[in-house]
Amino acid sequence: MRTTIVAEGGINHGGDLTCALKLIKIAAFAGCDYIKWQKRTPDLCVPEEQKSKLKKTIWGEIPYIDYRRRVEFGLKEYEVIFDTCAKENIKCFASVWDIPSCEFMKQFTDVAKIPSALITDQKLCEYARKTFSTLMMSTGMSDENIVEESVRYTNPNIIFHTNSTYPCPENELNLLYIKYLKNKYPNKIIGWSGHEFGLLTTQASILLGAEYVERHICLSRTDWISDCLCSVEPQGLIKLVKGIRNIESALGNGGPRRMSLGELEKRKVLRGY
Repeated sequence: MRTTIVAEGGINHGGDLTCALKLIKIAAFAGCDYIKWQKRTPDLCVPEEQKSKLKKTIWGEIPYIDYRRRVEFGLKEYEVIFDTCAKENIKCFASVWDIPSCEFMKQFTDVAKIPSALITDQKLCEYARKTFSTLMMSTGMSDENIVEESVRYTNPNIIFHTNSTYPCPENELNLLYIKYLKNKYPNKIIGWSGHEFGLLTTQASILLGAEYVERHICLSRTDWISDCLCSVEPQGLIKLVKGIRNIESALGNGGPRRMSLGELEKRKVLRGY
């Protein structure tokens, strides 16, 4: 089984299209299958009490709503993004945070994801289900009852186990929940969306049955966007993908033991036949 690898660009571009295009090329070079963004309508998504709060940014200390507007790409930027993805031979989609964002993204793709923060928004989930052929959802910040209810009305094709702590300590990852989900939803594809430091636990997720793996990516973890702290830098992304592919190659078919070509040669030396 070949794992599908999603590079989560999110908003780690900081509203800079040049940065976004660099992330696309890095994800494609590393061998990722998808690059994913986050699409919001800031005036709908930002709670009223948060809009006027000040946030430190590269543009100075500005109201949070202005920050959200500045890091949001529009039609012209996404036209360039999808054109670049086509040239780099990598697929592209976004997490959708509101219904207008569903309408916007369906111009470009039939794939979308409901982020953990919004799996309790039944109206959005049902709308996205009707809009996109392939729908994903994450399970962060939710207990089992919420996950069950969301799966019922969202009917996603792919369910991601995740922990929404950024970054998440290894002892809180609970990777075995991947196996739980696979047993509970045998007709769904189960994935892992990691926010932890390091690569090993993400690579280990495929041994537990994760068929999709997603990690945030950035140019540098020292960049000013908060998600960069738990993201993977370019060299790390290359190592992550290579490690996953090596594990897949090493797993074999699980059938009765057969000798490899190398062993047949070694047998001639040590056994004489």
